[in-house]
Amino acid sequence: MFDITSSKLLILGIVALLVIGPKDLPALLRTIGKYMGIIKRHAADFRAQFEEAIRESELDQIKKDVETLGTETEAGMLAAEQAVDKEIADAQLGVDATLESGAKPAADAMAHDGDGLPVANTAGAGGASAPLNGADHAPEPAVATEEAHAAPASAETQKSGA
Repeated sequence: MFDITSSKLLILGIVALLVIGPKDLPALLRTIGKYMGIIKRHAADFRAQFEEAIRESELDQIKKDVETLGTETEAGMLAAEQAVDKEIADAQLGVDATLESGAKPAADAMAHDGDGLPVANTAGAGGASAPLNGADHAPEPAVATEEAHAAPASAETQKSGA
């Protein structure tokens, strides 16, 4: 800002000594120092307020970023939860459809003709194999009895009691 070298400062001091005089020079220097201190304090206050405003704006920006990140994370978690719920519902529908269609015939009881169509294997019963179609034969649903469910429960009860 000001290019004050030592030679210029010396010339300024000599001129001030000649103009003001040796008697009033110390009072003038004290007054100049006092005003320089006031100016420095005001500059420091202004700088502190300016830096605080910058920090607040940075904090506001960081707060907005964190809120955005939280919103995005929440949306992602909600989407993942919905996807998992959909997969569970699809799996449940598949299980329900399998249970409704009944027990599948055993692999040894099912045979295929030359065209790949399933045929009932009645050879074990002394009869010939006949093709299966939806109108002639519908699978019977599996019937769960209370005895089938009660047997494992009683075995578990016996284990826990022992």
